[in-house]
Amino acid sequence: MTGSAKGMKRRTKTSPSQTPLVRLRDVRKVYDTGKVRIDALQGISLDILPGEMVMVMGPSGCGKTTLLNCCSGLDEITSGLVEVEGVDITTMQDNARTDYRARHMGFIFQFYNLLPVLTAVENVELPLLVAGARPAEARQRALEMLDQVGLRNWQSHLPAELSGGQRQRVTIARALVNSPKIVWADEPTGDLDTATGTDIMDLMCRLNRDQGQTFVVVTHDPEVGARGGRMVTMRDGAIAHDVLLKPKDPRHAR
Repeated sequence: MTGSAKGMKRRTKTSPSQTPLVRLRDVRKVYDTGKVRIDALQGISLDILPGEMVMVMGPSGCGKTTLLNCCSGLDEITSGLVEVEGVDITTMQDNARTDYRARHMGFIFQFYNLLPVLTAVENVELPLLVAGARPAEARQRALEMLDQVGLRNWQSHLPAELSGGQRQRVTIARALVNSPKIVWADEPTGDLDTATGTDIMDLMCRLNRDQGQTFVVVTHDPEVGARGGRMVTMRDGAIAHDVLLKPKDPRHAR
């Protein structure tokens, strides 16, 4: 791959001692209605290492969200290979893939996807209950996660009683409650004002730096993209550039 930018360096090959957490090889995704054919992903090969914070950027319609959905198994690929922790998720049956996502992945969306009739703590504990955890254990873990995102005192509030930033913090707590290997975030600051979006990115960067949480973040915002440790830029369903970022602030360095 080609491309360079000030403050960046080329992505180096994976060291033999670094086993990729996510591995894509020649991944293609075609949407074909019979009348219209869209080559959404055109032979993507990509490794994501444990502890990375990868920012996926590019213009609208370039395939960013499609890439995230195919990496996480939310969408089926047309051809190629997608491995997570050495497991080929593309060969799994739907139920097995859903169970794998619930146990090993977390998701953060632009519009929160919180259940409006559940309180903050009930929304956070829900993935654990679905996975079969005991109610008391799920509640305790949910409260611990709300502590981490600074919302312990808001545990009994419904989503409608929370600000946008607070709702996104609940979403982050829910994404992390099952101790996922990787968190997929699709425009996590897209529905927030600049100051609140910065707070959310501060939180995600802290979790990445202090806990080694792996994130893959889709964003159109260059300021958000610059907060990660690596930037993957897409054009027309392909990776145009893949570069490591030099942290601009020592607080964001590893």
